Amino acid sequence: MSSTVQAPAGVLERADVFTEGELDSLPVGMIQLDPKGTVLKFNQAESELARVAKEDAIGKSFFDEVAPCTKVQEFYGLFLEGVAAKSLNTMFNYKFRFKDGRQKDVVISMFYSGSTETVWVLVQRP
Repeated sequence: MSSTVQAPAGVLERADVFTEGELDSLPVGMIQLDPKGTVLKFNQAESELARVAKEDAIGKSFFDEVAPCTKVQEFYGLFLEGVAAKSLNTMFNYKFRFKDGRQKDVVISMFYSGSTETVWVLVQRP
């Protein structure tokens, strides 16, 4: 699905080498997931958007514990397919439905990093 919102140039491709401070300084949400969907990194922008403290997200299952509204084919299914193929570079519109009743329209970009064998999820508000 195309979108008028574009990921900041090269952010996903360079995400593996960003320091925690550099990730936190980005104006977009950045989440690094291992192949099972466990949160490895969760930046400040995403923490604020989701109202989830970093320390409450890291080490947890993104799809089961942090953002269960994403455990649907159009999000989780794409993640699983990308991990299985070791190839993922997609962008799509999504509506986050938070546990507290809030809803947010966002643009999701997912990128599989072959060098770390992880998936980066970039969350932008349109």
